[in-house]
Amino acid sequence: MILTTASLVGDKRVVQHLGIVSGEAILGANIFRDFFAGIRDIVGGRSAGYERSLREAKDTAMREMIQQATALGANAVIGIDIDYETIGVGNGGSMLMVAVSGTAVVCQ
Repeated sequence: MILTTASLVGDKRVVQHLGIVSGEAILGANIFRDFFAGIRDIVGGRSAGYERSLREAKDTAMREMIQQATALGANAVIGIDIDYETIGVGNGGSMLMVAVSGTAVVCQ
């Protein structure tokens, strides 16, 4: 499966547009990661726990989108857009959401 944020696929020609495909993933971030991320916000630095969770959510959403494209008979997804959001939940917790979408196509 060819995946690209561009509307073209290199030297290949799009011969059929099959429709929009998407994938979503929402992962809970645990209280310890939230706590240590808050400390890192104050003192600076990266939050490895959040980075892993975000990467996992993106990979899950991409797999879901690819499954939809494959079911339609596509061999590529073009114009991929990746959106990231945090969703606040009770008692100051949060969840990470990643949504991906693109156009499933057949290329030759």
